[in-house]
Amino acid sequence: MENVYIGVDLGGTNLRVGIVDQKGQMLNVKQIPTDAETGYESIIKRMIALIKDVKKAYSAVSIGIGSPGPLNPFDGIVVAPPNLPGWKDVPITSIIQEELTIPTFLVNDADAAALGEALFGAGKKKSSSFYITVSTGIGGGYVQDDRLIQGEHGYSAEIGNMIIKPGGQKHANMNAGSLEALASGTSIAREGQARMGITGGAEEVFQLAEEGNEEAIFIIDEAIDALAIGIANLAHSVDPAVFILGGGVMQAKEMILPLLKEKVNQYVYEGLRGKIEIEPVQLDDKAGIIGAAMHGRRMVEQ
Repeated sequence: MENVYIGVDLGGTNLRVGIVDQKGQMLNVKQIPTDAETGYESIIKRMIALIKDVKKAYSAVSIGIGSPGPLNPFDGIVVAPPNLPGWKDVPITSIIQEELTIPTFLVNDADAAALGEALFGAGKKKSSSFYITVSTGIGGGYVQDDRLIQGEHGYSAEIGNMIIKPGGQKHANMNAGSLEALASGTSIAREGQARMGITGGAEEVFQLAEEGNEEAIFIIDEAIDALAIGIANLAHSVDPAVFILGGGVMQAKEMILPLLKEKVNQYVYEGLRGKIEIEPVQLDDKAGIIGAAMHGRRMVEQ
């Protein structure tokens, strides 16, 4: 029987568990609501039950858990994610490993998606790739030579807190004028409500922009401009072979990508213009589970 690996995608809304083979193929996957308000003990208990259910027909080598940050991936501790109330320094890997006796490892959810896309998606066969999720928040993950770069403290590629506009909009626990405060789905929705009085979130702003509404177009343009500055900063910092963009906001990729590429060219060195490759994700919502599973595999094989 071939080796298989378990990937867990712990989100604020949904909890998903999948079985992944050595080729990155998802053999089985199940999803339940996270019910974040029930607290970490309840969620972990249901996570364990879901893992047992999914792996019944398989003998898994490892478990990789993709979780929103902040977290300590090296010690397996979920520190205090804003969208998981009551989670404070939770030693999730030791709890899971003790219950299931399978080596268990923790990874930032954006890092997990970055690794999945690098190995089996839009970054496949590339020397390096930088994954960016543009959703409720903004996160990132950097992979070089098929190896996830996590940094000394596990905070590598936490680009949501990158300052784009000093003294600008404040958002959650981020720096004022951070990328997340200016370009996330939350920020687009906030501007839509403040400037236009709409309550349909980022989706409604994009819809109005497609219909030619000038205020909506201006809001989207501002967000894309902030994202372009962030990507230009990253291009000048690590110069990846490809930027891979995912997350809910990128459902509007037909509108976003042409303008984003044009703006990035305005912000990079002349020698980089026309050379910055920006692609949408290929694995969609499977990237996180596949990447988490492959992270677990790599850690246990070290």
